[in-house]
Amino acid sequence: MSKKQVLSCIQPTGDMHYGNYFGAVKNWVKLQEDYECRYGIVDYHAITMPYNAKKLRTSTWELIFNLLAVGIKPENLFVQSLVPEHAELCWIFNCFTSFGQLSRMTQFKDKSSDSKEKAEGFISAGLFDYPVLQAADILIYRADYVPIGKDQMQHLELTRNIAERFNNQVGKEFFILPEALFTETPKIASTADPLRKMSKSAGEKHHINVFADEARIRKQIKSAVTDAGDTKSGEMSPGVANLFSILKASDKMDEYNELKEDFEKGTLKYAPLKAVVADALVEQTTLFKERKAAFIADKKNVKNAIKASSNEIRKIAQETVKEVKELTGLLNVRF
Repeated sequence: MSKKQVLSCIQPTGDMHYGNYFGAVKNWVKLQEDYECRYGIVDYHAITMPYNAKKLRTSTWELIFNLLAVGIKPENLFVQSLVPEHAELCWIFNCFTSFGQLSRMTQFKDKSSDSKEKAEGFISAGLFDYPVLQAADILIYRADYVPIGKDQMQHLELTRNIAERFNNQVGKEFFILPEALFTETPKIASTADPLRKMSKSAGEKHHINVFADEARIRKQIKSAVTDAGDTKSGEMSPGVANLFSILKASDKMDEYNELKEDFEKGTLKYAPLKAVVADALVEQTTLFKERKAAFIADKKNVKNAIKASSNEIRKIAQETVKEVKELTGLLNVRF
């Protein structure tokens, strides 16, 4: 293949807020221009925590329609559970991963200590083991790059370690070692509390849905926390900086530069800033909602397309697992 391979995955939470979009998905759309991209909806990962089966299925399709609406190409999408080779490779990788490595994974410590499962005395083995499945997600497609934030480097390092251990065991450089693809991804904060990141789990006032009604978006931006009004100190408050970040992420650079100049001169008024930010979000939301409505109107064909793309992408996974089984001495079914 002439283009480098990019792999990234997202859990099927259904809704998409502007923290998700500006922080990751918008970049995914752009990467499609220069790379061979595969984006997975990882529903196996979603069952490591308590969940509702019906809601999971609904959320998976909802997320698919949302991703298509913002510009992800259907041929680049796959659903993890439609590619069972992920789970098969995960088991093989379990045998190339030390218990100590998994015990040191920061996210497991955070999730297991904060979750209600701890209070109930149950933490799933899947939650402990999911970094190995994550490694399988990446390596099964021979990804060159994985777009991540610096807080996810620990998982990528584990993936690289597993690949190296496997290569050493079989005496062949079979898996390439994927690299992090660091891109400019803005950290969008809650407009209600700019000291915390925009998050769905924090409550409705702490995230702005990409497909929200115009009135709701304008209300949330209008009520956004700014500061006490001192713009002559030369230091931008977190709330004001967050509004500027949203404006820049919305590609409204003329408005951004003009308002930034007002801030530097000490003449910035928050009402006009908020109005421009609200306009920028509403403009995007309107376009995304129109696209989503069109996809939903053609729901049957869209679902068939995603099943087809998952099946096509699965062929790569099947070939990888076939070669892995041959290298590890396992019996193989010829595809």
